[in-house]
Amino acid sequence: MPLPRTMARVNKAVTNRITTPFAQLLPGTAVVEHRGRRSGRIFRTPVLLFEAGDDLRIALTYGADTDWVRNVCAAGGAVVHTRGKAVPVTAPRLGSDAQASWAPLPVRVALQAIGAHDYLDCTPQPAP
Repeated sequence: MPLPRTMARVNKAVTNRITTPFAQLLPGTAVVEHRGRRSGRIFRTPVLLFEAGDDLRIALTYGADTDWVRNVCAAGGAVVHTRGKAVPVTAPRLGSDAQASWAPLPVRVALQAIGAHDYLDCTPQPAP
């Protein structure tokens, strides 16, 4: 089972506000900018980001049933802020891999330990 919902609520209220400015600059992390399905508001969520061939892969540490994942899937895309760049992405696709075989070893071990099997692949759009 992915991380508990109570931890997600604490992270959303406290931790995300602290980590968001750093997550868009550090390797292996990013910030997903997405629009709320109901509110229309813009949200920014820090995530773990990896390359998967030509796509970007986001580890879903709280599972696929989170607001931000549903927002990105409903909208058909988002903007990923990573290493000082804003990368528009489209075609979000959910996947699952209990072994997290795509992740580097330390991340793989952590994802397996918390039972985070799901990921979200998105296709980066070329710069205009």
